[in-house]
Formats: sequence, structure tokens, C-alpha cells
Amino acid sequence: MKERQALYFDAPYQLSVRKEILPALEKDQLFVRTTLSAISAGTEMLFYRGQFPQEIATDASVSTLAEQSGYPLKYGYAAVGVVEEIGSSVDKKWLGQRVFSFQPHQSSFIESVSELILIPDSIPDDDAVFLPNMETAVNLVMDTQPILGERAILFGQGIVGLLTTAILTQFPLEKLIVVDPVAFRREAALALGVDAALKPDEIDLDDFDFALELSGVPDALNLAIEKVGFDGRVIVASWYGQKPVSLDLGGRFHRDRIQIISSQVSSVSPRLSARWTKERRFDVVWEMLGQVKPSKWISSRILLEEAEQAYATLDTRPQDILQIVFKY
Repeated sequence: MKERQALYFDAPYQLSVRKEILPALEKDQLFVRTTLSAISAGTEMLFYRGQFPQEIATDASVSTLAEQSGYPLKYGYAAVGVVEEIGSSVDKKWLGQRVFSFQPHQSSFIESVSELILIPDSIPDDDAVFLPNMETAVNLVMDTQPILGERAILFGQGIVGLLTTAILTQFPLEKLIVVDPVAFRREAALALGVDAALKPDEIDLDDFDFALELSGVPDALNLAIEKVGFDGRVIVASWYGQKPVSLDLGGRFHRDRIQIISSQVSSVSPRLSARWTKERRFDVVWEMLGQVKPSKWISSRILLEEAEQAYATLDTRPQDILQIVFKY
């Protein structure tokens, strides 16, 4: 009989680490010992603060989260681990393999082969744990469809913002500007090769071809609408949860035919799905992880028992942190 530690969101601003008894391994299942899991700050702070819609599943596209709604709940979707046991019908080649899975923050888990992703030998665990955020960034760029010589502005340089910026620096854009109120995030973006990294009140340009809203701040969406030109497109990756969003659609938005496009990683754009599968997209994600090496943005590696302080810091001093990773 195996036990694990699991992090629970019990109520707004309340966490607990609980012991759980794992069921016996079925013949088609694998037991994975978690080595790392990453906090996805933008999404998880909605659960920490009680700002998520409690009447719907936490994530219908992820099997480990689909059946949860309301408190208490487990959350998280970026776990790296090692396969330590396999069921009788599982190929023995899985034993000892490093794998990624969309799992909550917990010290081990039992899963089927179909829910595990093999980590390439060339990708360290510290980079592999960024896979969901890099998948989001890749999907966002695919939804944006940048064109040679375009002018781009990105709002938000958290982890997803920086990963998206890292990809877009490889495109022959005329101009790539990022916006973030936090100085060290702007510095990280400048190190990637952007043309300028500005505070929100420093933007003196407009007529951008496209804007990406990755800050999670509803007011940034109005600013993005304001800064694109005629027939410009605004691509929104942020999930605002229950935060109210008040848009100014009575001005140039209407006359200038500005487009607002939702980008969500759980599906591939219908424009591409005839040729692109999630598996093909994952191939690109691993390639980008190998190029960008995002582990350089890990602010701290902590034990699960320190989660309460970690989330409190993310809530009150987000300017001090880029990425927190739990180690097991």
C-alpha cells in the first residue's frame, strides 16, 4: 500500500497538504514518482483567490482535473516523474523512463500509458516541466499567424509571455515590443532580443498589426485594442476567471474592424486541424524547449510543505518571482 502527499486548495487563501492512499496498480497502469511539478501562476492564483467559476470542471480537457468542481480540489498540470512500477500488461520498456503528465501537485500518481508523454533524452527535467506553458506559447503563435514585417506588441511577460516572446524573436518582424510593469521581467525579455520592453504607461506607439494579451489583467485588453491599427487583431491567451472585464467597444473598435481572438491550448485551431494534431504540435514544443531552455527562469525550488508561503508570495509580491517549482 503506497501513500502520497497531495496539495489541496481547500477554500480561498487556504491550502493543505494531505496524505492519500493509492489504489492497487491495475494491469494497464504505471506508478510514477514525481520529481518536479511547476506552479502555473496565472491560472492557479484564480483557484487560490477563489476567482474561478466553481460550477464548471476545473479543466474538462485534462482527465485528472475534469471531474473536479468547487472546493476542496487538487490542481496543477505540469508534473515530471520517473516510472517505478508497471502493470502486468504494460511494456517493460516503460520502467525507469522519465515522463511528463498533466497532474496536480502530488508526490506520485498512477496513470495509463496514454496519459504519459516520454521526455526526450536531450531535455532535462528542469526544462521539461515547462512543457504546458511552452505548448500554450506555441499554440498562441500558431493562432496569431505572424506575417513577415509585421509590428507586434505583447502585454505580460510572465512565463507564458516570455516563452511566446522567445518564439516570436525568431520571426522576421519589423518590430517586437513587450509591456510589463515588473523590471526584471522586462530585462528577461530584452535578453531575448525584443526591440523594446516598456512599462504600461510608457507606450507611445500605436498602429501595431497584432497585440497579444498574456498579462491576465483585464485592463490590458483595452490597451491592446487601443494600440492595434485598422483591421488589427488582438489575441487573448489570458483566462480571467470571474474577474470582471469591462471593454471599451464604443470607439474605434467598431469603425476600425478590430478583431479579438481567443487562443486556448486544449484544441488546435480549426484552420490548421486538417494537418496539425496535438502530437505534431508537441514535436514543435520539445524543439522549442531545447532551444529556449526556460529553466533559467526558475526563481525557486521548494518542498510541497512550503506551498502556503509560495502562494502567499505569488499573491502579494508577484514582482519577486517568475517560476516556482515543487521538488519531491
